[in-house]
Amino acid sequence: MPIDSDTADNKNIKQIICIKWGTKYGADYANKLYGMVSRNITPPFRFVCFTDDTTDVRPEIECQALPPLDVTMPTNTLGKWPKSRLWGEKLGDLTGTVLFVDLDVIIVDSLDPFFEYGKPDDVILSYNPSNPLERLGQTSCFRFQIGSLVSLQEKFKADPQGIADEYRFEQRFVTRNAPGGVKLFPKAWVAHFRRKCRQPFPFNYFKEPKIPKGARLVIFPGDLYPTHAIDGMYNKNAANNAKDHLKRITEPKNLKRPLRHLRHFILPVTWIEKYWKE
Repeated sequence: MPIDSDTADNKNIKQIICIKWGTKYGADYANKLYGMVSRNITPPFRFVCFTDDTTDVRPEIECQALPPLDVTMPTNTLGKWPKSRLWGEKLGDLTGTVLFVDLDVIIVDSLDPFFEYGKPDDVILSYNPSNPLERLGQTSCFRFQIGSLVSLQEKFKADPQGIADEYRFEQRFVTRNAPGGVKLFPKAWVAHFRRKCRQPFPFNYFKEPKIPKGARLVIFPGDLYPTHAIDGMYNKNAANNAKDHLKRITEPKNLKRPLRHLRHFILPVTWIEKYWKE
């Protein structure tokens, strides 16, 4: 069960944090994430959501204000640069080691190993399979000591748009600039849904996406959310049945890359609802 933050001994508890700003993700994402954490962790633990809107957030979640950061966030970039708020010297009333988890992940196995891996003061990111020739971390799930990334925040504050233009993604900036370097969690622990879960063509038309062996979290980078996967949609504009998807192959953009279009189909993912609930 969660613990009282006033009596917390941060050396003996597991601290999970998330961040929610704007309107992209509603309270249901935070609520479901808390439910999954509580079912997949050995107590005691703290779950803290840094947010600008606490409406409808379940009472078990500790809501704290977004960490202050007086900069204009970059525009026209794919990176989630508001996560830079987490890199400051202070992070609410928390101290010690925290595990950050994105709101839209699906937790399918115990989180305990994420707190046991490596040394307590290591900065540890998830493995990013998108660029296999580049040792690149993924910040959908990463662990760090509060205050250890201050130098990153200072560099970012000095030129937010310039940093975003150079690195594109905040995870590349963290990977390349974290003091002392970063470590990576075992590859199998964090599964990229599109790259590791969906079936290859032509099996994607007959078998639903799978949970890869050894996975503890499933992440959804890009414009494919768990809600889309439940409905059998590759993204928000995709067809949710094979017949309509195959008809779209005649569209000019798909005629140029027909195999790519054929690969970009998934059947409804029934196992997500089993895990993704309050």
